[in-house]
Amino acid sequence: MTHVVTEACVMHKYQDCVAVCPVEAFREADDYLVIDPDECIDCAACVTECPVEAIFADTDVPEEQESWIERNEVESPDLPIAEGDSPVLASD
Repeated sequence: MTHVVTEACVMHKYQDCVAVCPVEAFREADDYLVIDPDECIDCAACVTECPVEAIFADTDVPEEQESWIERNEVESPDLPIAEGDSPVLASD
């Protein structure tokens, strides 16, 4: 099992989760994060740190967000490791 970042992260990209990840599993796209399932050790430390509740165990992803399971898996190999920079906030 692994954890998955879902749509709630888009245009927010808070980095609280990155700071607590013991294995650098987070990868950084322009306006959201994903989790590399090959790196995630399923510790769940990131889940409670996410202020927008965007992170789920892959078995608990809401049905309407299930496409994000594949998105995390497919996109993570091509993205850089998240460094914990400032978040990208949605514009009002």
